[in-house]
Amino acid sequence: MRSPSTIGHLLSGPSGIQELMDDLGEALTTHPNMRMLGGGQPAAIPEVQALWREQMQAMVADGGALDRALLNYDPPGGNPHFREAFAAFLQRECDWEVRHENIAVLPSSQNACFLLFNLLAGDANNGQKRILFPLVPEYIGYANQGLSAGMLKGIPALIEETAPHEFKYRVDFDRLEITPDIAAIAVSCPTNPTGNVLTQEEFARLRDLAREHGIPFIVDNAYGHPFPGVIHNGFHPQWEPGMIFSISMSKVGLPGVRTAMIVADKETVKALGNMNAIVSLANGNVGQALMAPLLKDDTLLRVSREVIRPFYKERSEFAVGVLREALGDKVPWALHKQEGAFFLWLWLKDLPITAKELYQRLKAREVLVIPGHYFFFGLDEPWQHQHECLRLTFSQRPEIVKEGLQIIAEEVIKAWQE
Repeated sequence: MRSPSTIGHLLSGPSGIQELMDDLGEALTTHPNMRMLGGGQPAAIPEVQALWREQMQAMVADGGALDRALLNYDPPGGNPHFREAFAAFLQRECDWEVRHENIAVLPSSQNACFLLFNLLAGDANNGQKRILFPLVPEYIGYANQGLSAGMLKGIPALIEETAPHEFKYRVDFDRLEITPDIAAIAVSCPTNPTGNVLTQEEFARLRDLAREHGIPFIVDNAYGHPFPGVIHNGFHPQWEPGMIFSISMSKVGLPGVRTAMIVADKETVKALGNMNAIVSLANGNVGQALMAPLLKDDTLLRVSREVIRPFYKERSEFAVGVLREALGDKVPWALHKQEGAFFLWLWLKDLPITAKELYQRLKAREVLVIPGHYFFFGLDEPWQHQHECLRLTFSQRPEIVKEGLQIIAEEVIKAWQE
C-alpha cells in the first residue's frame, strides 16, 4: 500500500485499543489457556444470559418481530419506536426531561464518541478545537479517536491516599483551565480503567464549568447509570440540556450487538444521525429489538440492581482479597478505591521495570493484562506514574482470577528482587 493520508495514518497505525483487541481475539482463538485479566468484556452471569435468551426466543417465536429486526433498515438515528420507548424509560426511571428528539442510537459507544469528538473538535475556521479529559488516566479507546493531531488534551489526576494500599484519583481543578480552544469536557464514570466515580462536587463543578463556557459536558456511562449500574456509592448523574450522555448495551451482557444510546440536545442528536448515515448507513436492529420490551417495566433496572451490581461487587472483593494476600507488604503497591466498573487498577510505585515489560512477562506466563501507559494520553509532559500501573479485570471465573493475580504477584515481587 502507498503511504496513507494523514487521517489514514491516524486510523490505520498501531493503537492501544487495536493491540488490546488483537490480544483478546488471539487469546480467545489460539491460546485457550490464557487467563484473561485484560479486556472489558462482561462476565457470563447465568441470570443475565437467561434473560437475553428468553428475549431472543420470544423474538424468534414472533416471526414478524424477527423479520423486522433482520430485514429492515432503520433511520440512521435509531428506530423511532425504540427512541420513544427509551425516552419514556429515562423520564420514568431517571426523572430526566427528555423526548425522542434527545435520543440517538449508534453502533456502540466507541463509535458514538468517535463521531462526537470529531463533530465538536478538530480543525476549525477559528483555530483548532480540543476535547478536554479532566481525569487522566482515561479510557484506552479515546486515545486515537482525534482526526487531527493534538485534538485530545488530558489533565493528570491528583492522587489521594485513602487507606493502606488504597488510593483515589481526584480532579485537579487548580490545573483545569477552560481555554478558548476547548470544545467539550469528557469523562467516563465509572472511569475505565480505574473504576473511579466522580464525587457529586466534582460532577457539579465540571458541569458548571462547561455551562459557564458554553460547551458540552460529555459523560460516558458504559458501566454506570442507569444500567448496568455498577456503581457502589449510589452516585446517579443527572442529565441536563447542554450535556451529552452515552449509555451502552454492552455491559448488561450484550457486547455483541454493538449498540449504544446518546442523550443530548436535539441538534446534536440530528447531527449524529446524519454522520451515522455516512459512516454506517444504519444501526443494527437486534439490540434495540431485544431491549425494547424491557424498557416498559423495571426488569432492566431490577436485574442491574439485584444481579449485575452485586455480582461485580462480590468479584471485586474476592479479587482484592487475593491480591492483598499475595502481595502483602513485600513491595510498594496500592489499588484504586473500588467504586464501580469491572476492574482493579494496580499501582506499583517505583516499579523497577516498566508496566509494558511486566505485561510481556505476564503474557509469557499466560496471564493477559493491560499496561497502564495506554490510558495516559493528551498530557503536556511525561508522567512516570503511567509506567507503574496495570488494569486488571475480575470478570472471569474466580479460579482463573485467583491464578492470574497470584502469578502477577509473583512476577511483581520477582521484578523487585532482580
